[in-house]
Amino acid sequence: MTNFVDLAKQVLDRPARLGPVRLVVVDGPSGAGKTTFAERLAEAVRAEGATGDVVHIDDLVAGWDDQFGFRDRLDRLVLAPLRAGRPGRYRVYDWVRGGFAGERTVPVPDVLIVEGSTATAAAPRAELTLSVFRDAPAPDRLARALARDGAGIEEPLRRWMAAERVWFAQWRPAEWVDLRIDAEAEAGAPSREDVRLPGPGDGHG
Repeated sequence: MTNFVDLAKQVLDRPARLGPVRLVVVDGPSGAGKTTFAERLAEAVRAEGATGDVVHIDDLVAGWDDQFGFRDRLDRLVLAPLRAGRPGRYRVYDWVRGGFAGERTVPVPDVLIVEGSTATAAAPRAELTLSVFRDAPAPDRLARALARDGAGIEEPLRRWMAAERVWFAQWRPAEWVDLRIDAEAEAGAPSREDVRLPGPGDGHG
């Protein structure tokens, strides 16, 4: 076991594959803790004196009926400019108002972390510096999401989670990512900051 500081160092030691950017994707089903993981890793990257940014897939989908519609927006508005060494720029979806609202700029960072369900499909594997799949038992994930966003989302959330299961069964990212984290396995870890790093020779496949 090791901590986010060591994981950040490992990411920074690896080459950039998205133009000048080291691209990290954090995938996994809803409610698995991907956002928290991504933010902690970004903080650790910045603590190493590098620049790190996080893009949330939930900001790029147009509501519950656009679950997989983020990919074109992400590539066209964020990844393509960064590949060319230019800042990305996109409008952020407002889940309360039901539409895209304010615009966000993504300066060219040393490390960009894209987190969200199906994030491993965000870019070709050859462009990924690190791929992560984070999971947790389904009842725990559902309870966490409802506690965070309210019981009113349960019906669309259950549909969303069902579509996730189909996609993960077909794409099978948990079988090829560099780093897989299971919340049950983490339960006995010395601290909440601990993650298991890829072993020697682990790669993108």
